[in-house]
Amino acid sequence: MTTSHNSQLLPPKYLQEDGLGEECKKLLSTLPKEKGLIGSYIYNYQGFWVSPRIIQGVIACQKQFHAQDSDIILVTIPKSGTTWLKALVFALVNRIRFPLSGQNHPLLVKNPHALVPFLELKLYVDGQVPDFSSFTTPRLLATHLPYASLPKSVQDSESKLIYLCRNPRDTFVSMWHFTNKLRSHYMDTNSIEEMFDLFYKGVSLFGPFWDHVLDYWKKSLEKPTRVLFLMYEEIKEKPEIQVKRLAEFLECPFSEEEETSGVVNEILKLCSFENLSNLEVNKNEKWPTGEDHKLFFRRGEVGDWKNYFTVEMVEKLDHIIEQKFLGSGLSFYYS
Repeated sequence: MTTSHNSQLLPPKYLQEDGLGEECKKLLSTLPKEKGLIGSYIYNYQGFWVSPRIIQGVIACQKQFHAQDSDIILVTIPKSGTTWLKALVFALVNRIRFPLSGQNHPLLVKNPHALVPFLELKLYVDGQVPDFSSFTTPRLLATHLPYASLPKSVQDSESKLIYLCRNPRDTFVSMWHFTNKLRSHYMDTNSIEEMFDLFYKGVSLFGPFWDHVLDYWKKSLEKPTRVLFLMYEEIKEKPEIQVKRLAEFLECPFSEEEETSGVVNEILKLCSFENLSNLEVNKNEKWPTGEDHKLFFRRGEVGDWKNYFTVEMVEKLDHIIEQKFLGSGLSFYYS
């Protein structure tokens, strides 16, 4: 896809603030706002922070989406390993339909975000009415929405939710890099100190971080057959165990024969950062909305925060995380 010089100076379409409906503009005038991480402002809607255009997609999705009991919905706060999770679940669920060794496997020719689309960012954004007739069962979908803001049909159905959580320090650093790459369309960037202060106050995309994580953590304890809570660092450390756990949860466990023949490792190899980030589709192609596919592949490492955090930042974030997660039974691994 080619892009004219002028359009390269524009932010991705879904982050632009023109083209908002009157109803949305009216709503925005009533909402708390802060300096935008990407655009001019970020707004607090239903207790989480989001850019204006996405609010329209959230409202449409909440009103119109009808969940099916067989749906599999992947949930993350941005920059928590979403691309990797989408690839793993797609390969896992479709391992019979698309043999892992096949040269035309969809993951070799399409970005994971195209194979597992976001409800509010893709399917319902800008007044679109999605056509689900081409989706196979189970439908694989994704969202960044907090649990309380999921469409009611999702909350009331038997659909399965897979939540991927990453430690807050690495999540923050990854989000800072990502939003600055998008902000470069505006010809300026956020300093790490400025963005850290916002993150510390709870102002981050679909955040506060702690509210988002805690709600899904609690739901996974209440409804373990419906909500699976995964830790990014645990998948990095013991990938085979976590992929088997995923397969059990999705009721498509690996057979003895599959385990013996190395299917688990084939999935991990296909979905590895090294493999996906070096594919032509992820190195050189763009979304219709303007972003490069390669934006979604930076480092994917545990402990990258050490290259950016000061002692004061560590102490401040640790203090609030300790407060917010006290008594929850959830703790983070930083390496």
